[in-house]
Formats: sequence, structure tokens, C-alpha cells
Amino acid sequence: MEKDVDKETPVDILVARQTIWQRLIGNIRLPRLSTAWKIILGIVIFAILMAVTLVLYANVSSEDSTGLAIDLPEDWNVGWNIIKFIDMVVDWVVINWDPFFSAINKIVLRGILVPLEDFFLWIPWWSIIVITGLLAWQTVGIKFAGIAAGLLLLMSIVGLLDLASMTLAITLTAALICVVIGLPLGIIAAKSSRFDGLIRPILDMMQTMPSFVYLIPALMLFGLGKVPAVMATCIYAIPPIIRLTNLGIRQVDAQVVEAGRAFGATPWQLLRKVQVPLALPTILAGLNQTVMMALAMVVIASMIGARGLGTEVLTGINRLEVGRGVLAGLGIVFMAIILDRISQGFARRPETRRAT
Repeated sequence: MEKDVDKETPVDILVARQTIWQRLIGNIRLPRLSTAWKIILGIVIFAILMAVTLVLYANVSSEDSTGLAIDLPEDWNVGWNIIKFIDMVVDWVVINWDPFFSAINKIVLRGILVPLEDFFLWIPWWSIIVITGLLAWQTVGIKFAGIAAGLLLLMSIVGLLDLASMTLAITLTAALICVVIGLPLGIIAAKSSRFDGLIRPILDMMQTMPSFVYLIPALMLFGLGKVPAVMATCIYAIPPIIRLTNLGIRQVDAQVVEAGRAFGATPWQLLRKVQVPLALPTILAGLNQTVMMALAMVVIASMIGARGLGTEVLTGINRLEVGRGVLAGLGIVFMAIILDRISQGFARRPETRRAT
């Protein structure tokens, strides 16, 4: 029987978990030290560094320059050159790729976001509560259906339902784009370890980069408004769906995959009828995290023109209106609770687990 390439072996997992230092030193064997000796060695090295630093400062008068031994020379600072290079690249992209980004702007704004927002604002307030309650009943249970309906009724009474509808439209649009882009990337990463190794540091960077940084390229490429807010939200929220799609497909039992191949299934049939159905709970967990991260971005996205509950929070901060900010913040919390439980309910439904 052929070795299944889709299933990670224990050796592959061990190699992937190696630290950067272990990869650099290769097979060089270093003497093993106990934890106590490591702590003592660390304290000694730190003490030596502090002693050297004190000696350097003691030999430099207050009138003299500290020199290379203490301060980095200004001539070595290349930060400004890097800033100018990045600005030049962004200017080139904005000028030469303007038709491309304008087309994306129109597709996202007119094709998805505006129709979805208009629909949410068009339907009566009570129908939103009824539809959400029925959806929660079918996915979670009757008890949470009553809780969800009660939370939405409370939001309606305090005048937050329309703003919540705008926020929901932005969140669902960003989640849809994340699924369309993230699912294929996750599948490719599951099939190719080389692509997985290439995309993993990029995803790490996307998840650790401060959220405000995403607003800069979105603002430069798409201008002010709802579309740059959606794009910044997509950059922030797409890593979970890619990671968990990759993980779910890699965790499919190798014997099941081999049985599908033995019955003559093509790679496409194997993916569509075996791997994706078995990985569906994990993929839906990734979708749940993507939706939650998209909702977490709404307050920051309001800074570049995204209307909704985030705008109320931002207005409360600017005007020092604590009540307005707290009320809008509670509205976001209520939306997060409802979306989280419903999306988790989809992952726990019997049809998503019957293959497992």
C-alpha cells in the first residue's frame, strides 16, 4: 500500500515544531543542562552584560558623546529609507492598478455590501427578531432562541437595531470574501507542504500585526468608505479559515483516503466527497473564528467610514459620552453572542458530524 502523503507523520510534526535555533545548529549535539543550571547560566550572563554596561557608562563623561559602544550611530539608521521605499511602492500600485481596485470597489460595494445592507434595513424590525429566533432554534435550541430574540428586542428598544444591521452587513460581506479566498488557500496548503510552509509566516504576520495598520493600505487603495473597511476586516479575519481548513483536511484518516483511492476516486472526487465532508466541523470552527474576528474589527473600521455600531462607539469616545459608547459596546457584545452560538450550532449539527 502506498504511503499517504496527505497525512502528517510524527516525524513531520516533530520537525515542524523545531525551534529556529535547533534548525540553525542542525545535528550539533550540545551538552544537556538541567533547568537549575540553565537558570544559573542565564543569571550569570545577564550579570556580566549589566557589569559591562556600567563600566562603559562610568568611562563616558556627561559632556562627551556615548559613542558606538552604547548608542547606535545615526548613519546606520535606514528606517527612513525603508519608509520612502514603501511609500514609493504604494504610490506606484495606486497609480498603475487603479482600474483593478476600482473594479473590486464596485463589485464589493454594489454587488454584495449595499444590497445586503438595504435588505436588512428594508425588512421590518420584528421579522429580524423572528428569523434570528427560528435560526437559533434550529441550530442551538429553543432556550437560546428565546435569549437571542430577547437580546434583539432589547437592541430594538434602545434604537440600535438599524446600526446593528449595518454592522451585520459589513461582517457577513467580509466573512463571505474570507471564505471565497480562504477555503481554496487552505485546501492548497493541505495538499502542498511547501505552500503551507510559505503561507504560514504570512498568516502569523497577519494575526500579530496591530489592527490599525490594516487601515493604511486599505485606505490608500480604496479610499474612504465601506469597501476599505471590508478589505481591512478581511485581512484581519482570514487567517483562521485558512489555518483550520488546512488542519481539518490534514487530520482526515489516512485509511479513509486510501480506501477512496482504492475505489478509483479522482483527486477532485476524493476532496469533494471524502476529505471536505470529514473536515467540515473543523472548517466550520474556522468560519466561526473568522466571523468573530470580523465583528471585532467593526469599531476600528468605523474610523475610515464604516457605519454601524462601531461609529456609535467612536462617537462616544470623541464626545466623551460614556452612555453612548457603553450602549453601542453592549450591542456589539449581543451580536457576538448570537453569531457565535449560531455558527457553532452549524458545526455541531448531525449532518456535519455523520461522516465522522
